[in-house]
Amino acid sequence: MKFLVVEDDVKLSALLARGLSRSGHIVDLECDGQSGQEAACSGTYDVIILDIMVPKKSGLSVARDLRSTGNPTPILILTARDTPEDVVAGLDAGADDYLRKPFAFSELEARLRTLARRAGVPPRTVLRVGNLTFDTTSKHVERDGRAIQLTGREMAYLEYFMRNAGIVVTRAMLENALWNRDTELSSNAIEVYVRRLRSKIEFDGMPPLITTLHGIGYRFGSPSGC
Repeated sequence: MKFLVVEDDVKLSALLARGLSRSGHIVDLECDGQSGQEAACSGTYDVIILDIMVPKKSGLSVARDLRSTGNPTPILILTARDTPEDVVAGLDAGADDYLRKPFAFSELEARLRTLARRAGVPPRTVLRVGNLTFDTTSKHVERDGRAIQLTGREMAYLEYFMRNAGIVVTRAMLENALWNRDTELSSNAIEVYVRRLRSKIEFDGMPPLITTLHGIGYRFGSPSGC
């Protein structure tokens, strides 16, 4: 999934980005309400994580303006206050849920999954292509019964490929879905990650799953289409 974090606490935002990235998610960071709202309007995110007390424009004002313009992205409010009045104010502004600081990272992840499911058709948590299986909740990957260890970034690539199995995935699609907005990619960064993923899931003479379409992108799935 892809998240926008609007938080002016540098340590907390770095912690969120690091933790979510390790779980295979993509995170964009903004440190004030104005830039956060602009990012929310110009990008596509599964959930917006929004602190109430941010500079330039409060989180409540950002949430209110996003909803007034029809932006449906789920919003999770972070707050150091949790009085009934504070909670009601956040929900009335258009937030979908709130989480009080300090919080357990596991609870944050659980709430993010719930909000993402509410936004539309619940995504499948167990993906299968041929004899390759990826449980996106437990982060367990195996092929033909053999467990495969992947990094968070490799899991992000694998999930995107498996959810788009059988169709052409272009470089631009991968950049937009799997990299932070402000990341400057080297010319061969995507190729390097695809090569690493291929080396881990195509072992011991297993049929290839990633087909390179030169000058276009990639197609994921066995040659037979199974």
